[in-house]
Amino acid sequence: MDGGDGGGGEVASAAAGPPTPLEWKFSQVFGERSAGEEVQEVDIISAIEFDKTGDHLATGDRGGRVVLFERTDSKENGENRRDLERMDYPVTRHPEFRYKTEFQSHEPEFDYLKSLEIEEKINKIRWCQAANGALFLLSTNDKTIKYWKVQEKKIKKISEMNVDPSKVAGNGSVASSSISSSRNQCLANGSRKDRSFDSLNNDLFPPGGIPSLRLPVVTSGETNLLARCRRVYAHAHDYHINSISNNSDGETFISADDLRINLWNLEISNQSFNIVDVKPTNMEDLTEVITSAEFHPTHCNMLGYSSSKGSIRLIDLRQSALCDSHSKLFEEQEAPGSRSFFTEIIASVSDIKFARDGRYILSRDYMTLKLWDINMDSGPVSTFQVHEYLRPKLCDLYENDSIFDKFECCLSGDGLRVATGSYSNLFRVFGCAPGSTEATTLEASKNPMRKQVQTPSRPTRSLSSSITRAVRRGAESPVVDANGNSFDFTTKLLHLAWHPSENSIACAAANSLYMYYA
Repeated sequence: MDGGDGGGGEVASAAAGPPTPLEWKFSQVFGERSAGEEVQEVDIISAIEFDKTGDHLATGDRGGRVVLFERTDSKENGENRRDLERMDYPVTRHPEFRYKTEFQSHEPEFDYLKSLEIEEKINKIRWCQAANGALFLLSTNDKTIKYWKVQEKKIKKISEMNVDPSKVAGNGSVASSSISSSRNQCLANGSRKDRSFDSLNNDLFPPGGIPSLRLPVVTSGETNLLARCRRVYAHAHDYHINSISNNSDGETFISADDLRINLWNLEISNQSFNIVDVKPTNMEDLTEVITSAEFHPTHCNMLGYSSSKGSIRLIDLRQSALCDSHSKLFEEQEAPGSRSFFTEIIASVSDIKFARDGRYILSRDYMTLKLWDINMDSGPVSTFQVHEYLRPKLCDLYENDSIFDKFECCLSGDGLRVATGSYSNLFRVFGCAPGSTEATTLEASKNPMRKQVQTPSRPTRSLSSSITRAVRRGAESPVVDANGNSFDFTTKLLHLAWHPSENSIACAAANSLYMYYA
């Protein structure tokens, strides 16, 4: 990756040679299963996201819950970890997180007009700008996006009263136990004698009187985290939402389904603008669908979206209100004679991510990871083989629907490495710096190197190398792991996230959240 923003640093690093491969170590696990324990469907993690600071981590599951974790190691020195790093303060601890809170984001629904069940499963989570000590985030299921505010609230209690609190209920109303159930007696002149009032007087004010009057005092002691849904963005998608992405302007975000991308203002929940619509007049003419969409990290007018045909389109919101035409198209040309029944299925892009500086786009299809330079649309800069060893098994994968699995991808904050998941709860980390041959396979367990697949990661020329000088690595992975076991297609690592500023990865294996550092 040469040229562009910050090119001086990249040239210097290129002169010093590629960075040495990282040695990954286990950090933490949340929700670890004991041997033989059955996983409940609702507990399976379906989304992971770090916030921009890296001090908070959110996960969503198939039961519609969002769980928040907060970093603890940065608080031990009393100052922000990043500030200490700027002062060259020795920080030796690896990132550590603890459970913060959880809340029910979505509930199962039923669309009576379409006779359609709407799952509560969380598809995506995106952090928004924090303000006044409160955290804000967006979460979505298939149809509805919600904007959440999570804030610490002090619990207020009334204390130091003369009155026994057990005699009084709630906001000053009398507890039912203090009210006499006897009937009111009628007096001669038609008035009634209320015995319950006598009972109340005797309970609250003893016959001997009160020696001294103490006014109640409101005390606020412990704090409680409260999650409140600020807005609900609903009824804007006919098809399942696959992506949400907030804009760098801090005011807007997009949501994408199979055929449309909508632009929202965070403050307005009853109106959105349709900016991309690929739905043909006749649905029989439909050839591709939108699979993922993301805003550029720094340019608020640019966004990219991927399709089931393996292409990535970059659009500029300044060009027109409805962005039917793209400003750039990224796709790799098919090699002559390589087409098969599975070609289009495995070419479908399941996830795209912009690099932190916005210069590169990382895309994941079923077989590979591809790194694209937004200034070069002739082909990917690098191609990393992830599932090449599965090519002979595509028929079996099609039969059991595994070929449609949607694996996510992520980039390191410095842009030097990329990562994605695989089967048997494995994930792979590749170096993408010039000259790097790093290709590491790790297992989501307490011993991540246990199933390390020794892959000769010698760089080889790709089919389109004459144009793009693409690099394909790790293609020699065996069909069995290092222990001689066949890969398990039922245990798949679909979701993972890279810490924005450190070499730390969080990944989901069923209902367990594993964290690693290097």
